[in-house]
Amino acid sequence: MEKKEEKQYKFGLVGKNISYSFSRGYFSGKFKNMGLHNYSYGNFDIENIEEFSKIIQKPEAIHGFNVTIPYKEAVIPFLNSLDADAKKIGAVNTIKITPEGLKGFNTDTYGFKHTILPHLKKHHTKALILGTGGASKAVAFVFKELGIAYTFVSRNSGENKLSYQELTKTVLQEYTVIVNCTPLGTHPNITEKPALPYNYITKEHLLFDLIYNPEKTAFLLAGKAQGASICNGQKMLELQAEKSWEIWNS
Repeated sequence: MEKKEEKQYKFGLVGKNISYSFSRGYFSGKFKNMGLHNYSYGNFDIENIEEFSKIIQKPEAIHGFNVTIPYKEAVIPFLNSLDADAKKIGAVNTIKITPEGLKGFNTDTYGFKHTILPHLKKHHTKALILGTGGASKAVAFVFKELGIAYTFVSRNSGENKLSYQELTKTVLQEYTVIVNCTPLGTHPNITEKPALPYNYITKEHLLFDLIYNPEKTAFLLAGKAQGASICNGQKMLELQAEKSWEIWNS
């Protein structure tokens, strides 16, 4: 009797310059530990988002995607539908292949919320979000849920947005949570960090970096030197990955 070919389940990460990818190593290890030898996870490292259309021409070959910098917002026009939260946020980091097409979700919110919660204290009522990309939108969504006022920080000021030059001692005394959503400090450029007046950071501050490689970025080390509490993005990534897995299998 002819042996039936086992169905293959493929997943992958869509991004740019993602050879360092946490997701590939995490899911490959997870599949191995679970004995899922017919499951695989790979990188879709693309130069521009238009290349995504080629990847999805054969959607039966892929069962789910994760999406990372810089495509969390740019990928949305390629999707058939969005989860309610992803629609509110305006950014997607998880895609499920459904009978109706590609559906976008945001699991960054789950990962960030459950990672930062144990570190928050009563005086952490206002936050600065460094960067204005897809990840920063998920962070803002969580702060809104938690009742923490937030302001974005970018190169140029605007509505609910400060420039780095406007970060005075008074501002930093008011905003005691600072979240880095920029790629500054990611390996191999580990000496880079956002241009903050770190001398105004105190033990009242909590610095959170979405970066996980290196474990302690220059941003976190500068904050720690001033007595601030610090947290990196490792736990957040693990939690969002597990939530992605849950979505793909629901």
